[in-house]
This record gives sequence, structure tokens and C-alpha cells, in this order.
Amino acid sequence: MKKYLYIALVIILAGAFAVSAFYLGSYFLEGKKQADRFNELSQMVEDARQNASETTQSTEPSASTADSQTETTETTETTESSEPKILPWYQEVYDLNHDMVGWIRIDGTVVDYPVMQTSVDNRDYYLRRDFDGSDATRGCIYVREECDVFTPSDNVTIYGHKMHDGSMFAVLLDYADKAVWEDNSLISFDTLYEYHTYQIFAVFNTTATVGEGFKYHRMVNAANKAEFDQFIATCKDLAFYDTGITPVYGDKIICLSTCDYSLENGRFVVAAVRIA
Repeated sequence: MKKYLYIALVIILAGAFAVSAFYLGSYFLEGKKQADRFNELSQMVEDARQNASETTQSTEPSASTADSQTETTETTETTESSEPKILPWYQEVYDLNHDMVGWIRIDGTVVDYPVMQTSVDNRDYYLRRDFDGSDATRGCIYVREECDVFTPSDNVTIYGHKMHDGSMFAVLLDYADKAVWEDNSLISFDTLYEYHTYQIFAVFNTTATVGEGFKYHRMVNAANKAEFDQFIATCKDLAFYDTGITPVYGDKIICLSTCDYSLENGRFVVAAVRIA
């Protein structure tokens, strides 16, 4: 009897190992596939940016034609549509998915991703979806639905998963160390139409448990200066360290948000203010 129990136990354990290995393999395979996809999109942007730079250099006006071109430009500006134009290096990627509203980069890290947004009717649509809308554990980087990226809102909250392989927003947790902030405190967050630079002013964590924690994500547009100042003060009060930077009413903020397993239902937030 003991022999049969032993054999049964071995079979069960072997089966469990096989299932675990299958799911682990699928996880890393999916991760590799999605990483390749984002690398492809990033390369498309870089190639388009390079082409735009080369075109600009090759078509710079000579001194002898500058006056006539200036006159032509002034005439054109009066007839062109007031509709904003998509930055040329984002056009090709945007054509693949019109849910794209911008692009985020942090130099020296893996953060180099398109940023997505849907309506409140499709809340958290990209939480578990790839750029093409297919199911994906890692999801995409996406903006809270109530925020206006283009105006923009006083605060734009941008979500991303903390993946064990270091992808998506996992790198944000490195900013708990002030030395990392001192090495690079800048974030590039472009919209489809404009490029912008933000500087990190506070790094903190909190809980998303209902009735507890700091609801940073619910701050979209401040009702007045007092509300804005209180939001900034709370960010700085919770911060792991003092950056010496205090945004003022009228400044534009982004809050990069990811999971923090050091707290129950924890969130890790990197808050930055637009400087350019």
C-alpha cells in the first residue's frame, strides 16, 4: 500500500511540476513576445525621428531664399487648419492604434513605451492588454480615463505594472533611493502633438485600500490654489526624501503609479512636475 501511495504522490508532484513549468514558460514567452513588440514600436519612433531630422537638415533654406520662404510661410499659416498636427515620429505608431495618446521615456531605464488611454466606459482596458488589444499579462502603460493629456489636467495619473522581469514600471521602485533620483530626475512624457520634460519632485508609497491611503489618482483638476497646494503638500509629506522641489499652482503634474508589495494593496508613486 505504501508503495502505491508513494507512486501516486510522485505522479501528483510530477504533474504539478509540469503544469508549473508550462505556465512559467508561457509567462516568459509572452513577456519576450511583448518586449519584442515594444522594441519594434520604439525603433519605429526612433527611425522616424532620425528621418525627420535628416529631412530638416537637407531642406534648411539658404540665406538668399530666406526672405521669400518667410513670406510663403506667413501666407501658409493663415490658410492652414487650426487642427493640431501629430509629431511626425509618432504618426506611424498612432496609425496602428488610435488609443495612443503619447510616449514616455526615462533615460537609462527600460521605460520607453507608448502611452494609451480609453474612455471611462472602457476603464482599465489596457491593464491586461497589449498594444494591439490582445490579452497580455503585462498590459500597457495607460492614463487614468478622467485625465486630459492634451490640455492638460493639473494632474495626469499614468499606470503601469511592476513586472518581475523589470519591464513596464518596475524600475520606478528604484527611485525610493535618493541616489537614483540624483542620477536622473527627468522624465520625458510627450503627447501626440507636443514633447515635454518633467522633473521628479516626490517619490512615495501608499495603500489603495478603500477608505485608507492617499487618493492621488483622484486629483485631476484642482478646484483652487488651496486644493492644489494641499495635494502637493501631501505628496511631499509622504515622500521618502526631500527633493527641494515644490510645484506651485498652475504647474502641471504627472503621477507614475505601479504596485508596491511592501504594503497591503500598496501603490508606489513617482510624482513629477513639467519643466519644459
